[in-house]
Order: sequence, then C-alpha cells, then structure tokens
Amino acid sequence: MELRHLRYFVAVVEEGSLTAAAEGPLHTSQPSLSRQIRDLEYQVGAELLSRRAHGVELTAAGKAFLDHARLALMQVDAAVEAARRAAQPARKTFAIGFQTGHEINWLSQAMRVLRDELKNIEVTVFSDYSPDLAEALARGRLDLAFMRVEPGYDLEYHVVDREPLIVLMPSDHRLTAKQAIHPRELVGEIFIGGSNKATVLRAVTEDYLRRSGVDIELDHGVDNMAMAMSLVASTRGLALMPAYARNLLPSSVVSRPLEGEAPTIEVALGYSKSNTSPILKLFLSRLDELVGPNEAR
Repeated sequence: MELRHLRYFVAVVEEGSLTAAAEGPLHTSQPSLSRQIRDLEYQVGAELLSRRAHGVELTAAGKAFLDHARLALMQVDAAVEAARRAAQPARKTFAIGFQTGHEINWLSQAMRVLRDELKNIEVTVFSDYSPDLAEALARGRLDLAFMRVEPGYDLEYHVVDREPLIVLMPSDHRLTAKQAIHPRELVGEIFIGGSNKATVLRAVTEDYLRRSGVDIELDHGVDNMAMAMSLVASTRGLALMPAYARNLLPSSVVSRPLEGEAPTIEVALGYSKSNTSPILKLFLSRLDELVGPNEAR
C-alpha cells in the first residue's frame, strides 16, 4: 500500500465521485483512478466504496478506514514539514492563521505579544476557514491559529473570547426598525446558517433555536462569512452569525443583536501538541498579554 492510494481514496470521498476527483484535485484519468481504488480495496481485503449512479458512498469498512487514512496523511505532511524546518535551524519562522475576518481583531495584538522577537523571526500570516486552519495545524503548516474549537483534530486550545451571535439582514428589511431581534421573528423568513463544514456554528445555532422553542429549517448552509452576506443580500434572508461579521458588512447588509441572552461561540488559539517551536512556547507564556487572566484557559 502506497501513500498515493490513501490520497486517491480520501480525494474520491471528499469529491463524492471518481469522475470529480479525477478531473479535479487528482488530475488523472477516471479509469486509472478506478484501478488505484480497486488495488487499495484488494490490499485492504474489503470493499471501501459502493459505486452509485451519481457517485460513491462509503461502506462500513470505508468509514472505518477513512479517519485512519486522513490521520496517516496528516502525519506524513507533519513529518515532512518538521524535516524541512530542521534542515534550516538558523531560520526562525512563525506561521499564524486567522479565521477570515478575525485578523481585524487579533493580528495587532498577536504582533504585540511577539514584539521583542520580531526583528529575529519571520512571521507569516494566513487567512482561511476554521476547519482548514485545524488541518493546517495538524499537518504542521501553521504554528498557531485564531479559530473555532474544531472537533476531530488532536490539537490544544486556549479560549480567548466568546462572541455573541447576531442577526444579519438586508439593509432595507422590515426588521431593521427593531433594536433587537427575538428568535420568534426568524420564523417565516429565509434562514441562513452554518453548513455541515461549519460544524461549530451549526451546533451552537441549532442548540439556541431548540432552547428558544423555535422550529426553523435551514434554507441555506454556508461555509464562510462572505457566502453568508452574499446570500442575505441576494435571497433577502436572515442569518445568525458571530459578531465579528460586523467587521465585514457591505452596505447592503446590516446587523442587529438578539433579544435577551444571545448564544456565544468561542474564539480560541489552536496549536499542535507536538509543535516544539520555541516561538510558540514564548507566545503561550505571554498569553495573559493577549487576554485577561480569567479568559485564557
């Protein structure tokens, strides 16, 4: 069994079909990809994918194999990154990731924590979705990220803030006349929330609506804030999003707080347990400069 077999298998699962994976991330022919998957199943000794007219589905064996395959690929990437860093010991780098939009709130504060080291290190900054930041940390591509607490990754987290959810709406919507929005007023509106990829936001939203006694079906699931604002403007729907959305609103979209005690979603510093970077260690030792002592944990 070779690493390419694992990469091909994971790509097929993520794309949902052999054809899409072959034409997309793998850049290979569909017959060749089919042979590679058959070879993998032969070596495993079990069928991993069930072929359907419109794509593929994981078998029970495939579901059990998937998490281990992803972990193996992450460990290989992390090993490669560690070797590259070890080969250049004199060059100190520190890679920080931000969930897109959080740079406005946290980048200057992170630089302040590193102020004494900035002349000796190279800091690189990345912006991405929270699940992708988690994967980059696990693979050793990032040292630290301001993100959500993402399930399914072997990472350490320090919560630095708890953001309330707010309501996004078109700037000329009838509810803009209100100072705050009760969850009952979401009923009957086109509702926009987190997609299956935005697992943390979706879970917090569903829990809040359930506790509020409001039965609302999701009309549109979004992966990121830009998509949410675009759908609010184009469908005239309402969205529940974290408060940092206020940093990014176009003129066609406005926000209002929720009435009463709003649900919150955590902002956390995430990093890999296996990362031995001295700059990361220094950053974590100065965490009280970033947040109050009662917030960091």
